[in-house]
Amino acid sequence: MVQSMSRVGRCIEDGPMESFWGTLKCEKYYLHKYHTFDELKRDIEDYIHFYNNERLQTKLNGRSPMEFRTKAA
Repeated sequence: MVQSMSRVGRCIEDGPMESFWGTLKCEKYYLHKYHTFDELKRDIEDYIHFYNNERLQTKLNGRSPMEFRTKAA
């Protein structure tokens, strides 16, 4: 990942990532107790794959983000 910084008052790219991390915490992190960093890291990686490829979203007309992007192209 690469950090991006926009101008002051122009936090457009922050919104989608804040939403993603909030969803990840609600659907994954708060429901499990992690004993090692490796467990947490593996679960986050698995969730990112699930979120992008399998999790259907109403705002994307019932498609996953990858489905939505491939249909738009």
